[in-house]
Amino acid sequence: MARLSLSEADAKVRKWFIQETESLDCAVTVDQMGNIFAKRPGSLKPSEPMTAMGSHLDTQPRGGRYDGILGVLAGVEVLRTMHENNWKTNFDVGVVDWTNEEGARFPKSMCASGVWAGVTPIAEALSLPDIFNPSITLGSELEKHKYAGDMSCSSTTFPLGAHFELHIEQGPILESSSKTIGIVQGTQGYRWYTFTIAGRDAHTGITPFSARQDPLLAAAKMIAYSSTTAKALGGLASTGVIKIPRSSSTNTLPSSTIFTLDIRHPDDSVVYEIEKKCFKRFQEIASEDGKGVDLTWTIDTDSPAVRFHPDCLNAVKTAAIDLVGEDGCMEITSGAGHDSIYTNRHCPTAIIFVPCKNGVSHHPEEYCSPFDW
Repeated sequence: MARLSLSEADAKVRKWFIQETESLDCAVTVDQMGNIFAKRPGSLKPSEPMTAMGSHLDTQPRGGRYDGILGVLAGVEVLRTMHENNWKTNFDVGVVDWTNEEGARFPKSMCASGVWAGVTPIAEALSLPDIFNPSITLGSELEKHKYAGDMSCSSTTFPLGAHFELHIEQGPILESSSKTIGIVQGTQGYRWYTFTIAGRDAHTGITPFSARQDPLLAAAKMIAYSSTTAKALGGLASTGVIKIPRSSSTNTLPSSTIFTLDIRHPDDSVVYEIEKKCFKRFQEIASEDGKGVDLTWTIDTDSPAVRFHPDCLNAVKTAAIDLVGEDGCMEITSGAGHDSIYTNRHCPTAIIFVPCKNGVSHHPEEYCSPFDW
């Protein structure tokens, strides 16, 4: 499945989500960032904010079918079960589809939940360019598909009483430990960067090394150094995007290179230490070959490590033990970012993990068995 945020496919599934939840007695609200809130009113007609089940429906370019999607569809199934059995909650409950969680098309992960939480300025989010077509922005696609709602995107405008997110683990720990439920204690910290290296295109056959300004060579050294450094400090460093000009050719040095860097560790101080070492070494690399290159960078996402609310963790643990017993569940930390990171700033929050086959995610083979969800 390929359903990038605010693509035609995303617009279609959003329409389905609205129609489906409205048929289940929900009132649906869409905010300025396209976040969709489906609320089923409680019998007491309370003024308190709803308890939400939330995640996202957008995917990475090559999938998969469960990351985020499971959390939204499971929430819809809860609403359907209550509707079919005429079961009323005292207080409001509902489901949220958060916009551009993946950050695959518009490069800021957990984008719209970050705006809702007051972390990301809405002007910055709306101006995010399509990673491969800068003439298109997140805001222009919201307008195009008519998902730029009238309600402001804010935790004060549409507060939540609590937020629970069912999600595949995206790793191998539950499966290898023969556990069926992960009680997620928190998430590790991570930062995303984009590095731009400016050099000079030149003929590969007649330009000696001493005269070159080779941005791709510099980028390769920087990427290799980041991986070595992160490994030495017990963290992770990864590059998922490398771009050179379309005019590049086999016998011409590229004029520029752009690459992304993702640094992660459960301890924020280690993230900053990896960053510090990388930035220092990158500056050295920029000047060590030929005539050197020019290096600039931006920080695209800054997500500190998170600890979830004890009341929600206790609720998940109690339910998990009742369902699968103490031997069937375990406490775990999430290595990935989720919208719950931002809801946790404003309401009690927890994530529930279920296994995925071989720990595979962001891949067409991503799979979670019906038994586990």
